[in-house]
Amino acid sequence: MRNAIKVALAAAAVAALYIVGAGASISTPTVGDQGKAPDFVGIDKWLNSQPLNMEQLRGKVVLVDFWTYSCINCVNTLPYVKQWYEKYKDQGLVVVGVHTPEFPFEKSTSNVEAAIKRFGITYPVAQDNNYATWSAYSNQYWPATYLINADGKIVYKHYGEGAYKETESVIQKLLSERKQ
Repeated sequence: MRNAIKVALAAAAVAALYIVGAGASISTPTVGDQGKAPDFVGIDKWLNSQPLNMEQLRGKVVLVDFWTYSCINCVNTLPYVKQWYEKYKDQGLVVVGVHTPEFPFEKSTSNVEAAIKRFGITYPVAQDNNYATWSAYSNQYWPATYLINADGKIVYKHYGEGAYKETESVIQKLLSERKQ
């Protein structure tokens, strides 16, 4: 009986990974004022940028993308994040990739730099090896997208793949509000 339960649990875990790997969201996007966005804290190294902080980004719309380079779900979201950055950066969108490692080998700056080059990432990437910024956001998943309005408040979050149209719609809305 115990073996049957173990097999059933293992099958359920594999099925869950398959569903998430197939592009399913871990969560429905959360929209609305979720409080002041935490700053980027405990960052080991900034790549593609000088260090950034929320105060200097006030007035901009900020997309914070928690990712790690060997996570297939994260890799699957990168084309969308890169597209939004290119499409909206001149309108006031700032994208910050917060690379938070899942495995020890992902802590290597040279490995992260190679991944940034391989994936063609040109926006700022904060290397968060000690999970300080991850913890400040109370984040639990890769990938995770947070949108911060021009007033510095988190107004949208989404975990996992998917919800790309919804995310872009919120980016557009926040950028239009910023111009008013």
